[in-house]
Amino acid sequence: MEIIMLRMFLFIGVGLFILALRRPPQKDWLLIFFVTAYFGSFIGALVVEKNLISYPVTFLKPPFQSSVLFEFLLLPVLSMYYYQTSYHSNVFGFIWQAASYSSVMTIIEFFLERYTDLIEYHQWKWYFTLITVFTFLICVRSLMWVINKKSGMLKDPKLQ
Repeated sequence: MEIIMLRMFLFIGVGLFILALRRPPQKDWLLIFFVTAYFGSFIGALVVEKNLISYPVTFLKPPFQSSVLFEFLLLPVLSMYYYQTSYHSNVFGFIWQAASYSSVMTIIEFFLERYTDLIEYHQWKWYFTLITVFTFLICVRSLMWVINKKSGMLKDPKLQ
């Protein structure tokens, strides 16, 4: 059952990735995707290495035991959609959206941990996921703001 769920998450992630790239500016969406995957892989590997979380069932066996599907596809896609929906938001708006996205991700992870073998908490709690995903989304969005500001791509006056 878990392998079927992983395949389902893979197809959903790839589908959402393709849909996200249909809107301009694709450069920003791809940059968000790759930045999130890059930093997410380090954080995920650290969390697994410290034995806070484990992933008993995976279909991709990397040299490290973190969730390749989550760190290299699902979290980056979530970050892309968060950035797309909060692109023109003010500070309150993008904080609210980060809280919403991280809450949904936390609820899904909570049920996956409780009812499947896809994830197992050792020294981890659901609210750690909520806090880390929320903080991660805010940090990546802030990094993109700095990149766009420095490159002169930021044109929305309420974001400057």
